[in-house]
Amino acid sequence: MEEVPRVRAAGCVLWRRSPTGEGIELALVYRPKWADWSLPKGKLKRGEDARTGAVREVLEETGMACTLGAALPTARYVDARGRLKEVRYWAARVAGGEFVPNREVSRLIWLTPGDARNKLTHARDRKLIAALPATLLEASDES
Repeated sequence: MEEVPRVRAAGCVLWRRSPTGEGIELALVYRPKWADWSLPKGKLKRGEDARTGAVREVLEETGMACTLGAALPTARYVDARGRLKEVRYWAARVAGGEFVPNREVSRLIWLTPGDARNKLTHARDRKLIAALPATLLEASDES
């Protein structure tokens, strides 16, 4: 039996306190190559651990430094090239930075958890919002 190639990746559900002081907002990125709204994530570099890769990918895609919090469920799916993709995720709080469009991500938006769930292209990403720690969801407008 032939083994399916596996792609290791990592990412975050990036959050911040709402500028209005009411609840939290989540960052979604628009990737023109895939024409989708997604959570910041990407492939790990050779020898890179998932936590380091998640922080690096958030910085590369959003321009934001972050602090990792609770681990979230790992997503496993077959990607567009037929490879098994395994993406480890964390909740991550913004620690500063500024978004600048780049070759992978053309837009970044901040939305309430409910609005983010509705905007995400892939159902597998929506499940991650539901898995955020209860303390974050209680702080959101969606409680």
